[in-house]
Amino acid sequence: MSAPLLEVEGLRVAFGDAEPVVRDVSFSLTPGRVLALVGESGSGKSVSAMGVLGLLPSAARVSGSARFRGTELVGAAADELRAVRGAGIGVVFQEPMNSFTPVLSIGTQIAEAVRAHPTDLDRAGISARVDELLRAAGLQDPARIRKAYPHELSGGQLQRAMIAMALAGDPVALFADEPTTALDVTVQAGILDLLRRLGREQDGEVALTTAAPKKAA
Repeated sequence: MSAPLLEVEGLRVAFGDAEPVVRDVSFSLTPGRVLALVGESGSGKSVSAMGVLGLLPSAARVSGSARFRGTELVGAAADELRAVRGAGIGVVFQEPMNSFTPVLSIGTQIAEAVRAHPTDLDRAGISARVDELLRAAGLQDPARIRKAYPHELSGGQLQRAMIAMALAGDPVALFADEPTTALDVTVQAGILDLLRRLGREQDGEVALTTAAPKKAA
């Protein structure tokens, strides 16, 4: 059995002086597998995932342990966490319409994600890489999608574009924060199938974690 990519033990999150909103959460991510954090709205699924990556507001107090490939993330310096985000763990946020900038094309924003990590690609190479990522996310017309603005795409297309962006740094794990909440049932099934396929096709290197509401379990 493969060693876990991420091991979370006793994770606790509190805001200010209030009581913890997340208590003693423990789980591990194994390469090639999907782990679902399941619970009702407000139960701490997103807070747990974002707390591991240091993406919570400054008022958040995170304790416990989250070791990614043996490196402790809880309490890690900002530059250490930036090195893990994207290149180590990609994130698919819950509301892609709120995550994409409305005045920039989808291709421009994914290209920025590609440039955020070390690359020797020139402009043409980055454009080709964007198309490759869009195809990997199940979008069969990457040239059109690349030129489109967020409001010109459907919810399912936007969510796939968000997955393409999350893959830009060649991560070995994905955090998908309720990736199907705003989608209809048919599109939901397509997105979940895509996440499973990515886990199978990346040579067992990618572990995926999704946070889903209890009613969808």
